[in-house]
Amino acid sequence: MTTTSPAAPVTAAPAVLDRIESVTLSSVTLPLPNPISDAKVFTGRQRPMTEVAFLFAEVRTEGGFEGFGFGYSKRAGGPAQFAHAREIAGDLIGEDPNDIARLWTKLVWAGASVGRSGASTQAIAAIDVALWDLKAKRAGLPLAKLLGAHRDSVRCYNTSGGFLHESIEQVKDNATRTLESGVGGIKIKVGLPDSAEDLRRVRAVREHLGDGVPFMVDANQQWDRPTAMRVSRRLEEFDLVWIEEPLDAYDAEGHAQLARSLDTAVATGEMLTSVAEHYELIRQGSVDIIQPDAPRIGGITQFLKLAALADHANLQLAPHFAMEIHVHLAAAYPHEPWVEHFDWLYPLFNERLETRDGRMHLSDRPGLGVTPSDQLRAWTVDRVTIGASR
Repeated sequence: MTTTSPAAPVTAAPAVLDRIESVTLSSVTLPLPNPISDAKVFTGRQRPMTEVAFLFAEVRTEGGFEGFGFGYSKRAGGPAQFAHAREIAGDLIGEDPNDIARLWTKLVWAGASVGRSGASTQAIAAIDVALWDLKAKRAGLPLAKLLGAHRDSVRCYNTSGGFLHESIEQVKDNATRTLESGVGGIKIKVGLPDSAEDLRRVRAVREHLGDGVPFMVDANQQWDRPTAMRVSRRLEEFDLVWIEEPLDAYDAEGHAQLARSLDTAVATGEMLTSVAEHYELIRQGSVDIIQPDAPRIGGITQFLKLAALADHANLQLAPHFAMEIHVHLAAAYPHEPWVEHFDWLYPLFNERLETRDGRMHLSDRPGLGVTPSDQLRAWTVDRVTIGASR
């Protein structure tokens, strides 16, 4: 009879690869060079915007990895995001940073009594983005490559030169400089109380750009249904890529009526703060181009859920603002997307995204590919570290 030696025990992979050691939160106020006005100012609903409030999150692990993420609020809301993040961030200490979806759920339940949208999930967004940045850095990959990129560059358009506080001559000059910088499309604001002035401005910019330049307009939710239908039909002659936020952001039915009636694409979604709210747009056929904002809907984890729904519905994608995050998410979307170019955030980071030939190009830097600047530190108005600091 032969005997065999017992098999060597199988060593399982460790259940925990690393642990979160600390989370540093920073409340930063970015001053704008000039007050900004869109249609909401001209209709009396808001004051001109003079600053943007940011919530930055830096996650550090026992293994020596660091992730960097951010969210933001225009006008009110920044202190609320910082306060909420400060309350819940302690729940991350000791957790494995790789388990991002589980950690998002843990954080949203930590603040369940204030809901699953708005300031509460926007506070989570900054941490969620930092965790994804960390995960990509651990892999040594740009975030888009970690997610699985469909392209190395995305179409981009500029909004920051088309606001209503500037004369139409200045808007045209801004457009010229923008196109010369390598950005591919131009968006201007509309939605003035006098629709005839909107049409005059659109006509002037289209004539300035010529027929071949991608051109979009944004009404910032300032039309009622009859006005939106009437003005949008007049706008069809200008061969626009899309008409953005013609109605209140939550009027899914009204947007659906417009989308069925117009040849020009209808775009909206930037003001919504959850996947569930965006799903209502998709369910009712309210959009041709969906415009989620990762910091507003809870971060990258939630954005990926929404992107899957949008892809299933064969929608185009044009994320709002925060191009440093959205260039990666758009590159990973199956259908050719657009990304909004804003230079407002340039002082906050040490790096720049390259725009060339109408497209925004991914860098080969790992993670988001951006790091906080000295100016960001100088504009910090509050800062706290939860957990051990090194």
